Amino acid sequence: MVLQVLIHILLLPCLVLNTAASKLPPAAPAASLMAKKSCLSSCGNITIPFPFGIGKGCFIDEWFEVVCKNNATLVLSRVNLTVISIDIRPRFGSLEVKLPMLTFLNCDTEQRSPSLGGSPFEFDSNWNKFTAVGRSAFARMSSESDDTGTILAGCSLHCGTNSGGVNSVDHCQASIPSKLQFFKASFTSERTTETCYAFLVNDIWFSRSVKNISALNKMSEFPVVLNWILLYADKICALGKSDDSFLSNNDYSAKYPLKQHRSDRCYRYPNFGTPSSPVNQSQFVHCICEKGFEGNPYLVDGCKDIDECVPRARGSNVCPGNSRCENRNGSYVCNHKGKKAQGVLVGLGSAVGAMSLLLGSSGLYKVIKKRINFQRGERFFKRNGGDLLLQQLSLSEDNVENTVEVNVEDTSEVKVEDTREVRVEDTSEVRVQKTKLFDSEELEKATDRFNKDRVVGQGGRGTVYKGMLSDGRTAAIKKSKIGNKKEFIDEVVKLSKVNHRNVVKLLGCCLKTQVPLLVYEDVPNGTLSQYICDEQEGELSLTWQIRLRIATEVAGALSYLHSLASPIYHKDITSRNILLDGKYRPKVGDFGISRSVAIDQTHLTTADTFVYLDPDYFRSRKFTDKSDVYSFGVVLVELLTGQKPISIERPEETGSLAEYFMLSIEEGNLLDIVDARVKEEGKEEAITAFALLAKRCLKFSRRKRPTMKEVATSLGDIQKLEGDSGVRQEENLEEKLEEDSGVHQEENLEEKLEEDSGVHDEENLE
Repeated sequence: MVLQVLIHILLLPCLVLNTAASKLPPAAPAASLMAKKSCLSSCGNITIPFPFGIGKGCFIDEWFEVVCKNNATLVLSRVNLTVISIDIRPRFGSLEVKLPMLTFLNCDTEQRSPSLGGSPFEFDSNWNKFTAVGRSAFARMSSESDDTGTILAGCSLHCGTNSGGVNSVDHCQASIPSKLQFFKASFTSERTTETCYAFLVNDIWFSRSVKNISALNKMSEFPVVLNWILLYADKICALGKSDDSFLSNNDYSAKYPLKQHRSDRCYRYPNFGTPSSPVNQSQFVHCICEKGFEGNPYLVDGCKDIDECVPRARGSNVCPGNSRCENRNGSYVCNHKGKKAQGVLVGLGSAVGAMSLLLGSSGLYKVIKKRINFQRGERFFKRNGGDLLLQQLSLSEDNVENTVEVNVEDTSEVKVEDTREVRVEDTSEVRVQKTKLFDSEELEKATDRFNKDRVVGQGGRGTVYKGMLSDGRTAAIKKSKIGNKKEFIDEVVKLSKVNHRNVVKLLGCCLKTQVPLLVYEDVPNGTLSQYICDEQEGELSLTWQIRLRIATEVAGALSYLHSLASPIYHKDITSRNILLDGKYRPKVGDFGISRSVAIDQTHLTTADTFVYLDPDYFRSRKFTDKSDVYSFGVVLVELLTGQKPISIERPEETGSLAEYFMLSIEEGNLLDIVDARVKEEGKEEAITAFALLAKRCLKFSRRKRPTMKEVATSLGDIQKLEGDSGVRQEENLEEKLEEDSGVHQEENLEEKLEEDSGVHDEENLE
């Protein structure tokens, strides 16, 4: 470590020189885009750099062939798209083309985009947005692969006056997923006589160029940015080509082994394209000119030295004072007249002094490093809202002491006398704990420094690790992504005070890390979704009574959250976010604390999000208690039918489970979609009441949906309709769990007796 610090000090003059050089004005890029020798380098005002080219031998392969029409229009030959510009400098090469607009005369048909499947091109997810124009409709972008119709993006259109001042016409936009090479667009609309439009577009161009939405009627094409890549040779067999034949047809035979050249450098990256595309099985290469060079790195000797000593402007000089600039291959030096020897002596003296100082202070590095880590932790603490958290906790003594937590060691003693009220018969063990601020070192140790083998869940809102705390408790530790830190801290404080047996307990947090770490109790038996859709032999059997009990307890938990003095809305209720504990009791988790930071998002990209999301959110852009009711209604339908929320087995126009369920009720086919086990075990009166409750929860208008308290009350009434059969099955399940636990205890006891017996035998033998 001391040696590393010494090296940094010795290299400090070089670092200063390098920093000064980095402030120079960039070289003009005019010479940095070049075609192959004897090949056309432009079409109109569009520059054509290799690996693109016009004519045989001028492009790397047929995908990169372009055609110049009328000496003005450049066309990408294989996909027949008009080219606007080509750039070889980004990590993924950039290509701007014109993509046609899709027109829907009655807002109810489906159209496909031009396909890039199998090509080295994809739609850039950072630059492009899915855009729809019309009124009172919902626009969808879905996958074309295997005709699954998976929703990729979507947005809602409604009547009103937009920012452009055009009445009764609306437009909306949504982000697209990465690795997109084709899609199909469709609309759902109550107006069958309207005309709707859908298209991909460069979002920056759209915001600058389209000032009036009605002007879109006169447009037929829009600029779209594509990424492009070059495949790596030793993986090219995935496309049916051998290494030798691929290398002999281009200028990359020397570069594909990725040997470092003096003036350029190539990098290899894995996985490009859609899962169904063979490109996904390959690797790709990106080349750049090294610092001090410019040109086309994809050509042999295409990077040329930049002469930094040539003034870029009148009177400019890269070297200070009277020093003389000397250009070198890829760099330059400044010669200081009469001061060269003096500079060497000063440098040597500084090095000797620094070495003596460091050798005499071996512990200095550790002290400095500890101080740096402390200061970094304090910066992270403030950035992640630590000051706000301390302020919230100091507002009242109750917050400082957090909440009284009831530990019920034997949940078999918790009886549901009435679904509207849970009575705890044994509350003898009560303890008070403060909101704990965990130390980052403890959580790093608990997760083996956040080893990827400890990951138990991952998504757009964070990554969850499983670990053991210093007190021996197993916990779920989540790296959470935050945006609005005030909302984040407010949710931490709210959830730290939540004490309900059907809500995952927030044990504490750590804010002195780059991203906040949230520590939850461990819930070991997976998610409700796994048991509904992937039921396996040997696991919990979801009888009708168990499904009814799970629904009732989850409704009670959500009603409890909604009724707090500062109500908490879940905002992401799905069967994946309902966990089952060691006794298969449901616990609601993964809510509020992460979703609240993204409430203002106006687009969503996952199919599951669309299925559970309150449709009124697209109009109001707000989550309410009735948004939770709608999402819970989808879970009720899952429990009733045993079907996945999205399935290709259902008709395409009713791909979502909620739409399929509502249509079945309207047509009088409810019992046809109810799970066979539910029909066999449940009373028809109770099943019908359950279905009608789910229908009320799925009402399009929020005003017509019940509250969560009303939902919990209705589920309690349905349990009464089922009589005592549910109670008997619950008791049988608990007896089975206790028997399994007893078997394990007996086995442990036998092993202990055998160990003790062995010890006594050894003592007697001695």
